Amino acid sequence: MNAAIVSNGRRLALVLAVLSLFAAVAAAGARAANYVSLGDSYAAGPLIPNQISPLGCLKSDHNYAHLAAPSIGLPLRDASCSGATTVDMTQTQNVELGSNPPQFNSLDAETTVVSLTIGGNDIGFSEVAESCITLNPFSSPCKNKYDSGGKDQLAERIEATAPKVAAVLQGIHERSPSAKIYVVNYPAIFPETGSGCWPQMPISFTDAPYLRSTEQRLDAMLATQAAANGATLVNWYQASIGHDACKSSSVRWVEPLIPGELAAPIHPNKAGMQGGANALVAAVK
Repeated sequence: MNAAIVSNGRRLALVLAVLSLFAAVAAAGARAANYVSLGDSYAAGPLIPNQISPLGCLKSDHNYAHLAAPSIGLPLRDASCSGATTVDMTQTQNVELGSNPPQFNSLDAETTVVSLTIGGNDIGFSEVAESCITLNPFSSPCKNKYDSGGKDQLAERIEATAPKVAAVLQGIHERSPSAKIYVVNYPAIFPETGSGCWPQMPISFTDAPYLRSTEQRLDAMLATQAAANGATLVNWYQASIGHDACKSSSVRWVEPLIPGELAAPIHPNKAGMQGGANALVAAVK
């Protein structure tokens, strides 16, 4: 056989071997273990610097997922988006300046850690906040609207949201069967006792305890669904007690109606996100 033909054949074999190696490395990279963050504005971090794309999701690179990811030790896929409901896990979410793809698109078979904060928008968080703000601390607009005639509408909404949260958790298991799921609940907005802090939080003296118990009911539902669907609860609420929106700017983890720093009203600030990250890392480790 001609020596040149043999030499060229060896070179071709070497090139093919190198290309195969690169393909294997690329495939391994695509299949690498990863951490996926799912959820609404309490996961996304609206207005906390620095905001990242898609900008319509009002998502921060200092939300709890980004702060926790280095300690978790996995590359992060942050699919969270402000305003998200359970429906937006599997459907495109329309936001300002465009849309956010279904959050489940970030999941795959190699996902090994998933964090989730969801449910607040399913019960109408923004609507409730707007309806309950009042200039009269002795009125009860919130209880009058949502808890009159022996019917607690917000309790009913929480009950109706429970199977939706269960479906989300089951959907994560289906798409990422090796993943450990961490349900991060909602941090404390009001103090554990008392009648709130009108006007810092312009919620009346009777409505503040009602909304506190409603948030506790929501978090209890999330704990129940986590336990029933193979997930671990991360108790951001418990960690945040004493850091509610009624505290001073140097102490609080949740901003009041008029924020004292760059964060959305009645949402976690940067310190609150760090508190959530600490709780998540402790659960994962």
